[in-house]
Amino acid sequence: MGTRLQDKIAIVTGAGTSGEGMGNGKAAALLFAREGATVVAVDLQRDAARATADAITAEGGRALAVAADVSRAEDIGRIVDTTLERHGRIDVVHNNVGIEIAGDPVSTTEEDWDRVHAVNLKSVFLMCKAVIPHMERQGGGAIVNVSSVASIRWSPVPYFSYHTSKAALNHLTRVIARQYAAQNIRCNVILLGMMDTPHVRTYLRDKPAEEVEQMMRLRDRYCPTGKQGSPWDGAHAALFLASDEARYITGAELVVDGGLTL
Repeated sequence: MGTRLQDKIAIVTGAGTSGEGMGNGKAAALLFAREGATVVAVDLQRDAARATADAITAEGGRALAVAADVSRAEDIGRIVDTTLERHGRIDVVHNNVGIEIAGDPVSTTEEDWDRVHAVNLKSVFLMCKAVIPHMERQGGGAIVNVSSVASIRWSPVPYFSYHTSKAALNHLTRVIARQYAAQNIRCNVILLGMMDTPHVRTYLRDKPAEEVEQMMRLRDRYCPTGKQGSPWDGAHAALFLASDEARYITGAELVVDGGLTL
């Protein structure tokens, strides 16, 4: 166990895992707890949030599971109120949610556009809107958002609304970072590249196992390192940005992609 987030109260959204294995949010929640934080593990699925909280407590850490739809202001309010009632402060917020719906600029429906932007972008706006006043009153805090390299480069995969939502998230991060720098509130964003996570494999769940492994090998070959990243790669980046080691870093886009965008 470490001390890099000792006695900090951290909210991690998207803290569950879709499917078996370790996802980005779960890895971050576990790592935060191992470094001394009390973690509020938030997920749309109650069982997924509880599984992460249980994994933390099994290691001797402190965690609370909360089921919530972070695209809804009422649910965000409940997350923040519950955290403050239990712990009295919020030191770290890790916004880790993200969904994709296939479609290009013509085929994407208005409903799909709205849903993707609600989950990927509006949720972060709502969370920041709710926690920033408390961070101001307590003298500071750290916000770490999760974006994608798809926000800064063209991709042949037609996830138009995903790409645009994550690009907007990058600039939301900059705006908050600059506006609240004097209040000691830092806001940074991680741009993930190709990661081998249960979330990725969920999209391939209806395909034969051999085809899934072939696709994952293809994704490995796309990466200059010859392999995809793991959830722990993103989690370690998040831990750094959430910790006092990054106290002079705000508004940064930390690319974690094994050189994919070079």
